[in-house]
Amino acid sequence: MNINENPTTSESQNNMILAYMMDGKRITSLEALKMFGCMRLASRISDLRRYHPDVDIRSEFITLANNKRVAQYYINQ
Repeated sequence: MNINENPTTSESQNNMILAYMMDGKRITSLEALKMFGCMRLASRISDLRRYHPDVDIRSEFITLANNKRVAQYYINQ
Protein backbone atom coordinates (compact mmCIF):
# COMPACT_ATOMS: atom_id res chain seq x y z
CA MET A 1 0.00 0.00 0.00
CA ASN A 2 1.26 3.44 -0.90
CA ILE A 3 1.07 5.71 2.16
CA ASN A 4 2.35 8.76 0.28
CA GLU A 5 -0.07 11.66 0.73
CA ASN A 6 0.38 12.42 -2.97
CA PRO A 7 0.06 9.04 -4.72
CA THR A 8 0.42 10.64 -8.13
CA THR A 9 4.00 11.58 -7.28
CA SER A 10 5.11 8.07 -6.37
CA GLU A 11 3.21 6.58 -9.31
CA SER A 12 4.91 9.03 -11.65
CA GLN A 13 8.29 8.22 -10.09
CA ASN A 14 7.58 4.51 -10.55
CA ASN A 15 6.87 5.07 -14.24
CA MET A 16 9.98 7.18 -14.77
CA ILE A 17 12.24 4.75 -12.91
CA LEU A 18 10.80 1.76 -14.77
CA ALA A 19 11.27 3.46 -18.15
CA TYR A 20 14.83 4.41 -17.21
CA MET A 21 15.73 0.84 -16.27
CA MET A 22 13.90 -0.61 -19.29
CA ASP A 23 16.43 1.29 -21.40
CA GLY A 24 19.11 -0.97 -19.91
CA LYS A 25 20.33 1.60 -17.39
CA ARG A 26 21.17 1.01 -13.74
CA ILE A 27 20.21 3.32 -10.90
CA THR A 28 21.25 4.09 -7.33
CA SER A 29 19.38 6.07 -4.68
CA LEU A 30 21.48 9.20 -5.25
CA GLU A 31 20.86 9.04 -9.00
CA ALA A 32 17.11 8.58 -8.41
CA LEU A 33 17.10 11.64 -6.17
CA LYS A 34 18.95 13.78 -8.71
CA MET A 35 16.99 12.62 -11.77
CA PHE A 36 13.49 12.01 -10.46
CA GLY A 37 13.30 13.69 -7.04
CA CYS A 38 12.84 10.24 -5.51
CA MET A 39 14.01 10.05 -1.91
CA ARG A 40 12.95 6.42 -1.36
CA LEU A 41 14.20 4.36 -4.28
CA ALA A 42 13.91 1.07 -2.38
CA SER A 43 10.20 1.74 -1.86
CA ARG A 44 9.69 2.56 -5.54
CA ILE A 45 11.53 -0.65 -6.49
CA SER A 46 9.26 -2.57 -4.11
CA ASP A 47 6.23 -1.01 -5.82
CA LEU A 48 7.58 -1.93 -9.24
CA ARG A 49 8.24 -5.53 -8.22
CA ARG A 50 4.69 -5.80 -6.86
CA TYR A 51 2.93 -4.19 -9.84
CA HIS A 52 5.17 -5.67 -12.56
CA PRO A 53 5.99 -9.23 -11.45
CA ASP A 54 6.95 -10.13 -15.03
CA VAL A 55 9.86 -7.64 -14.95
CA ASP A 56 13.03 -9.14 -13.46
CA ILE A 57 14.33 -6.26 -11.31
CA ARG A 58 17.61 -7.12 -9.65
CA SER A 59 19.99 -5.36 -7.31
CA GLU A 60 23.63 -5.57 -6.46
CA PHE A 61 25.89 -3.68 -4.11
CA ILE A 62 28.57 -1.54 -5.70
CA THR A 63 31.44 0.35 -4.12
CA LEU A 64 31.69 4.05 -4.97
CA ALA A 65 34.91 6.04 -5.34
CA ASN A 66 34.59 7.14 -1.69
CA ASN A 67 34.45 3.46 -0.59
CA LYS A 68 30.73 3.64 0.27
CA ARG A 69 28.68 0.60 -0.69
CA VAL A 70 25.25 1.28 -2.18
CA ALA A 71 22.55 -0.76 -3.86
CA GLN A 72 22.27 -0.45 -7.61
CA TYR A 73 19.07 -1.62 -9.32
CA TYR A 74 18.66 -2.89 -12.87
CA ILE A 75 16.44 -5.02 -15.06
CA ASN A 76 17.80 -8.38 -16.12
CA GLN A 77 17.16 -8.52 -19.86
